[in-house]
Amino acid sequence: MDHALALARRGLGNTWPNPAVGCVLVRDGRVVGRGWTQPGGRPHAEVRALAQAGEAARGATAYVTLEPCAHHGKTPPCAEALIRSGVARVVTALTDPDPRVSGRGHAMLRAAGIAVTEGVREAAAREAQRGFLTRVTLGRPMLTLKLATSFDGRIATALGESQWITAPAARRHVHALRLTHDAVMVGGGTARADRPGLNVRGMGRVRQPVRVVVSSGPLPDLPPEGPEHGPLWQLAGDPAAVMADLGARGLTRVLCEGGGILAAGLLRAGLVDQLVGYTAGVVLGGDGRAATGPLALARLADAPRFRLVETRPIGPDLMHRWLRAE
Repeated sequence: MDHALALARRGLGNTWPNPAVGCVLVRDGRVVGRGWTQPGGRPHAEVRALAQAGEAARGATAYVTLEPCAHHGKTPPCAEALIRSGVARVVTALTDPDPRVSGRGHAMLRAAGIAVTEGVREAAAREAQRGFLTRVTLGRPMLTLKLATSFDGRIATALGESQWITAPAARRHVHALRLTHDAVMVGGGTARADRPGLNVRGMGRVRQPVRVVVSSGPLPDLPPEGPEHGPLWQLAGDPAAVMADLGARGLTRVLCEGGGILAAGLLRAGLVDQLVGYTAGVVLGGDGRAATGPLALARLADAPRFRLVETRPIGPDLMHRWLRAE
């Protein structure tokens, strides 16, 4: 299952509106097939693994990170494909909360005489599938807020100079982070001031994330759509409405890169699921520009809380990742 989870993570940022799933087929102690959801959401992981295994799938055990789909969409159900292949056992990490599946895939497999084991490495799978699960259960994508700041939490000097607070290694890491998200989002003020590319650079030919600008006003000329830049969507409205709109469009994972007013609005609305910070060993002082806008907090107890899940040096800077405290 750990192998299947590693394969699933290869699809993050590439499979929306479908989940990023991994599948490994094992027979007589040997891996005979493996697959992960392909860009655009098809083919599904199980189909790829079964095609690789061929006849070796008969009598094998399939390890799948999410319950196999049970409904007819643009492709036939993966549960049916597993049944036809003759696998003897299916091990899954998560039940799919999509009402079109939600236990039906497991039931189809059992009805066909296939042994089913559920809940293996569930916590790790839930973390990997956080975006898809959030969209299905809450109607919005998972939101990551990224902040690159000085040691004292500033994103620019008092005069607005910000390039560059962090070193090249951290900036490259940000591009890898963008690669695992369906969209990169900024506010209108940031778009007008910085004219950011919002694309993935230095990673070869990749499927570019959607570029989202939240603003009701006119925007500057941003780089045009094309192989090097994803579609550009301009949305307006309060943070909850914007996130619901993105969920309705099928997005599962959104990376917000500022500015401060948009970040504060998302935090106030309780819409930030993950924080990723890059902290540099430089101090800009109290007259520097803050990373977020005002939150109007009367009590410390009202402040948004997150729990630390990862920290490591990236070149001379420090990367730290936090998940919303439940």
